[in-house]
Amino acid sequence: MSAGLRTAVLGATGYSGLELTRILLRHPRLEKPILLRRSSENGGAADLAEVFPVLSGNGGYPLRPLSWPALKQQEVKLLFMATPHEASRALVPEAMAEGLRVIDLSGAWRLKQEQHRAVYGFEDADRATAAELTEKAVYGLPELNGDRIATANLVANPGCYATSVILALAPLLKAGIVDRNRGIISDSKSGVSGAGKEPSAKTHFVSVADNLSAYSVFNHRHVGEMVEQLDISADELTFTPHLLPIPRGILSTVYVHLNRQMTAMEVESCYRTFYAGKRWVRVFQTPKLPQVQFALHSNYCDLGFCLAADGRRLVVVSCIDNLVKGAAGQAVQNMNLMYGWAEDEGLQ
Repeated sequence: MSAGLRTAVLGATGYSGLELTRILLRHPRLEKPILLRRSSENGGAADLAEVFPVLSGNGGYPLRPLSWPALKQQEVKLLFMATPHEASRALVPEAMAEGLRVIDLSGAWRLKQEQHRAVYGFEDADRATAAELTEKAVYGLPELNGDRIATANLVANPGCYATSVILALAPLLKAGIVDRNRGIISDSKSGVSGAGKEPSAKTHFVSVADNLSAYSVFNHRHVGEMVEQLDISADELTFTPHLLPIPRGILSTVYVHLNRQMTAMEVESCYRTFYAGKRWVRVFQTPKLPQVQFALHSNYCDLGFCLAADGRRLVVVSCIDNLVKGAAGQAVQNMNLMYGWAEDEGLQ
């Protein structure tokens, strides 16, 4: 028998994959993770240190080609997939058929409604199997779906923007105190790593440095996650993402109207009651507001708010590290739930 759970990571050569690998390496319940690569990935690099020289000198991190028989022989029980959306959509059915539990960091299995999945343009080879897995997949936001995650075989890790916005709004909407007829606005800003490792004209230094830009207005692919998980309609939410000239971190400023006059103490109580016992959400005492730097390199989602003098207009600020609570850290938090461990094991 193995001393600890045997895991594998497919896609460790991306930013989220590297962050995930680092967390898994220090997790007390695990053996050293097996790092996998697809044949076309990074020119066939043999070791993760070839892709990320920061790892050089810390021992070997071999990248093995993906092989289902090899994973079975090595007694791997859980597969993390930090792969592009279309790759996860194709490979997860194979992994499930091999009896593996899967935590997928892509958007391949997050969305139940076909009109929201359309943004990805998936073409499933086996539509029946894809439909079945779409139904079985559990949206991996522990603060909302912890009980379902614990027994899931396929967990769809949330998007980073979606995590920050859903956690900001869920307590208010569940309490029924939002005037939804007035609409909800989320003005969200992300560091450049949120765009992924593949370079583009928009993520070059000369485009990002000393700049701030909006993008994907009205058509960002995380909007479907937000409205599905919050149980609102798409026309109730206006979400505008922006690119910040920083490496990592997300700050979402969310604007809502309340359907009755409230005090700051009542709003704070709403948040504290909803997140009671939730290790990775920190609620700031008003009027203190979170900042990106407070959440960096941690699995926290920091929430704060300011209530207007009229007691009806509310501004909520939500901050996360997009590579940790927005990706790798949340994946490990989900793993901890799946195996009955404390949610903070291996995390900081």
